[in-house]
Amino acid sequence: MYHNKIPQALDYGVSVTMKVIGGKWKPCIIDCISNGINRPAQIQKAIKQASLRVINQQLSELLDYEIVTKESFEGYPLKVEYTLTPFGNTLLSVIDAMQQWGDAHADKVAEIAMNRKENVTLYRNKT
Repeated sequence: MYHNKIPQALDYGVSVTMKVIGGKWKPCIIDCISNGINRPAQIQKAIKQASLRVINQQLSELLDYEIVTKESFEGYPLKVEYTLTPFGNTLLSVIDAMQQWGDAHADKVAEIAMNRKENVTLYRNKT
């Protein structure tokens, strides 16, 4: 595990939040778990761009920060499920705000990303 040589200041609310949910897939993982998608393989199917290794790594970090709990079930194959803790549930309003902002601005962000020649695809759920 990498250790920062410069201490991280946790005196600013955004930096505290990013300390916990910073990481490419953590907000998506929290959203999946809150919607009942709670096994690593199920989460990987929901977040197709993320590898199972990365999902497990980020789940481990969320476990360290007491955002999720892990329950293992005996048997073969081994079954593991994650659930949000009460502390983790306090992040749902943050995740919801991110979802709303993303929904409202997806077209604009996609347009800018394409103009920057980034490899992006915009999938919209039409429900």
